[in-house]
Amino acid sequence: MVGVSCALSLCQRGLSVTVLDPLGPGAATSFGNAGVLARSSLMPFNHPGLWSQLPGLLRGRHPGFRYDPGWTLRQWRWGLAFLAHASHAAFEETIAALDALIRHSATLHRRWMSAAGVAHRRRDDGWLFLYRSVAAFEAGASGRATLARFGVATRVLDGAGLQALEPGLRPIFARALWVQDASAVDSPGAVVQGYAAWLQAQGGQLLNREATGLQRTEGGWSVHTREGTAHTAEHVVLALGPWSRDFLREHLGLSLPMAYERGQHRHFHAGGGPGLSRPVYDTAGGYVLAPMAQGLRLSTGVELNARDAPPSRVQLEAAERAAREAMPLGERTCDPDWLGSRPTLPDSRPMIGACPGRPGLWLALGHQHIGFSTGPGTGELLAQLMLGETPALDPAPFRPQRFLRG
Repeated sequence: MVGVSCALSLCQRGLSVTVLDPLGPGAATSFGNAGVLARSSLMPFNHPGLWSQLPGLLRGRHPGFRYDPGWTLRQWRWGLAFLAHASHAAFEETIAALDALIRHSATLHRRWMSAAGVAHRRRDDGWLFLYRSVAAFEAGASGRATLARFGVATRVLDGAGLQALEPGLRPIFARALWVQDASAVDSPGAVVQGYAAWLQAQGGQLLNREATGLQRTEGGWSVHTREGTAHTAEHVVLALGPWSRDFLREHLGLSLPMAYERGQHRHFHAGGGPGLSRPVYDTAGGYVLAPMAQGLRLSTGVELNARDAPPSRVQLEAAERAAREAMPLGERTCDPDWLGSRPTLPDSRPMIGACPGRPGLWLALGHQHIGFSTGPGTGELLAQLMLGETPALDPAPFRPQRFLRG
């Protein structure tokens, strides 16, 4: 989503754009998300309340969070910086920046989906946070206050109100928060593919090739591919998601403080009955269940681990058990289980802008689990910075100089 959005924003300004993507558009992290476009995503994982939750998280008491102790300890610099940004001051800066980026992206998504012919994949019914007890609901008061402060439209439902809205759910939830300021799509990967097709219709070029090298040239940059070809350009945008850290280190000698929020999903046939009309997040079960073109998509929470570590199905199996308590899921579809990595920087904000000390090299990376929601705004901001236009939002919170030096 992020790379294609950057390409679209530049192409629409008359630049000649070539995208290199070995997997094709919408086939990596953008394929596996829950498809939610929500202003409630302004809340980062490292909020001030994280400190009180940390002992329980480290003991594995929440099904929505798992971690590999050895790998996490080796990322201690990232971990300490991540915790340092759970301060009130950093939290306030982050939520204001993310809210602006999400709102700008939402406007562009609506416009782009219509232009790309994929508006039929969008639903504007919001999504639900589910609570299995009144105490759990009350524990989220701080988060609800933050959403209210930013004008995010929500509605609190009791058990009866939730049953009226989503009769397919079993009556095990005491409260729900209906985030009405949200949309969802029935196939995130198909939306990215639609944007990519629209890019090509406007003259953009898309090549299924892997970039394996990057060199500064007299007139700009040369990008080398595994196929042995070289592509030269005045400007290059690195939007490599979880592969950004290794690429920057290997080819530019830059150390990027990035960790990976790995997540999985599994698809199910409808189990009979009313089904779901919008995505739901079971706060106790730590999963999201969303109606998709492929069936019901069950998405897990976060696993901190190496990007390419072998998959463990423990979290996914636990999510399935919890989801079957919430509604009658059918059998699994023939789609294989999916695993992806979401790239996260210490302050939970993406990096958007010029790479320090490398003229003509631009960065759009580190969008954690909200790249689908923030891709179009990222592309527009980067294009505005590249061409010297007045930015539509403040670029300072996303400046690469936060963590990179020239």
